[in-house]
Amino acid sequence: MGMEVGLPLALYIEATREGHEPITFGPNSTLVNFGDSWILHTVTDLDSSGIGHVENVVRSERSPVSKVRDRSRLVKVTNTKPAISLLYFGKIVFAFTLLFLIGAMFTLALEYLPVFISFVNSSV
Repeated sequence: MGMEVGLPLALYIEATREGHEPITFGPNSTLVNFGDSWILHTVTDLDSSGIGHVENVVRSERSPVSKVRDRSRLVKVTNTKPAISLLYFGKIVFAFTLLFLIGAMFTLALEYLPVFISFVNSSV
């Protein structure tokens, strides 16, 4: 079952229920079963009147949300980007180096503050 040629691309999926605000699912969202009486709509360029505005949109097909029973067909999405990269590690090392350099500068400034004060007083 592939996409039919000529069908408009879906912008988002919207779940609606009488007396509730519509819930929109974007392209990277995980669909959630909110229970019975929720209706899913696929919103395309042709019938889009803005996210959350379902009153003026006429849809020909409505299908109630069914419970997911077969979990073997669900596709597990994995993050291919590593959690800790070399750039991330380098930024942490740079931050600690900068932190210690600023600390050393303040320590030296406080250590030589009495000498500087006596120099200023003697030259006045």
